[in-house]
Amino acid sequence: MKLSVVMPIYNEVHTLSKILDRVRAVALDKEIIMVDDFSTDGTRAILEDLKGTDGRVFYHERNMGKGAALRTGFQHVTGDYVIVQDADLEYNPEDYHRLLAPVTDEGAAVVYGSRFSGASRPENMAFSNWTANRLLTGLSNLLYGSHVTDMETCYKLFRAEIIKRISIESDRFGFEPEITAKILKQNIKIHEVPITYLGRTSEEGKKIGWGDGISAVWTILKYRFRS
Repeated sequence: MKLSVVMPIYNEVHTLSKILDRVRAVALDKEIIMVDDFSTDGTRAILEDLKGTDGRVFYHERNMGKGAALRTGFQHVTGDYVIVQDADLEYNPEDYHRLLAPVTDEGAAVVYGSRFSGASRPENMAFSNWTANRLLTGLSNLLYGSHVTDMETCYKLFRAEIIKRISIESDRFGFEPEITAKILKQNIKIHEVPITYLGRTSEEGKKIGWGDGISAVWTILKYRFRS
């Protein structure tokens, strides 16, 4: 089984090399597909050095957002399963093994990596981010009849044929509620496994804000009532 790691990248000059080393170190048959969303901080120079040596790199000619970068990346996957990997250091690629366990054991088609044990907040997650996530995940569960604990997690693993047939419309962080809604509306079970998480602050480069939360609410409502 081959895993396609799709990595959206925007202004991650300080973390990109480190996260790539961690992804490379995972003992799995995999490919790395990197999509640079018009970085302006020197990230592109790092990616230029990787050409022909480590996966494939695609470039946007203007900043379009995480959803748009993933849309580009999904078009080029060749693996059997696809996982999303942010280019910061919040998530640990060694958790790929955990995410693949339900695939091996139960034939799962979609697996999310949950940062929460019950309703507890990870020690290094900002209270505002935790609160927003709980509210958005709760709204999604209410409207779609699901029991997901962490809709906003980066670590989402899909059978490739599923992600390829879903049209992604959201350009920014609306990808998370949109893909969750579209998976659930197809009556595909979302399996969850616990993962490790090392949150970072906006001062350290975290890009999601309150405006993205409002957009997420709209996205959840929109896809629930769209035919």
